[in-house]
Amino acid sequence: MITKTNNVQSDSNVCPECGGAIIALKETGDLICNQCGLVLEEKRLDLSHDGRRAFTVNEKNNRERTGAPISVLVPDIGLTNVIDRNKINNPDLKRAAKWNTRMSWEKRNILIATTELKRISTNLHLPNHVKQEAMSLYKEVFKRKLLRGRSINSMIAACIYYAIKKYRITRTLQEVLDETNENGKDVRRCYGVVIRELNLKAPNTNPIALIPRYTTKLGLSSEIEKLAIKIADTYTSNFVTSGKDPKGIVGGAIYLASKIKNENFTQKQIADLIGVTEVTLRSRYKELKKILNISL
Repeated sequence: MITKTNNVQSDSNVCPECGGAIIALKETGDLICNQCGLVLEEKRLDLSHDGRRAFTVNEKNNRERTGAPISVLVPDIGLTNVIDRNKINNPDLKRAAKWNTRMSWEKRNILIATTELKRISTNLHLPNHVKQEAMSLYKEVFKRKLLRGRSINSMIAACIYYAIKKYRITRTLQEVLDETNENGKDVRRCYGVVIRELNLKAPNTNPIALIPRYTTKLGLSSEIEKLAIKIADTYTSNFVTSGKDPKGIVGGAIYLASKIKNENFTQKQIADLIGVTEVTLRSRYKELKKILNISL
């Protein structure tokens, strides 16, 4: 005989009646015993699905998940009825239809931010999880009302940069600034606000991850690349690098490795490609040479 108990929570996978195994029926959402058939829970929510919202029934009367998955990258603009105002003769009703088509500032703000996020992420070839992290961070910023007096595009650029650093993507702040029309000073200020107000830990960019990109652009050999990586790894592993631009360490390591291998590259060539000043490049070069005790 099958007995049913509603709203019963089981902390284990064992049936309380007969000790049999408990199984879940995805079609009906029931939690039952495989041995005696006791129904422990009915119509329970399945939180383990992949986010698809719509269901269709195939020829075998089995439900299949269809439709786009739920994502923070899809702005919620709501469900509205599209009314042709040209066919309305009543002026009051026409005015009401006009107001009905207007979006709130919150939805318009998220729509603008999502569009800018997708544009920058596409140009930088960022993966989907980085975009989702940046959008979730921006919504938290908007929720806490930290956008007052700040640009939407500057804040979304700052959120993208934080997500890039969090997931160790080899993209620099200058690359993000190149894809936006906002002032770099404003983006840096917004980044500081995000870190400070949300109590986040600012992740550091690993200089070693940037070396292969710049050595390839300079046309350097694999020996110089390995030597530059070894120099940067030794420096970052044994000495404090907080407060120093990772690109400066990369430039100093590449320039030092090219000098060791007798490659004729000027400081200006390396500094212009990496995006640092020649003064910074020389400072990191002398520091690496002195600390690592390398003689030419």
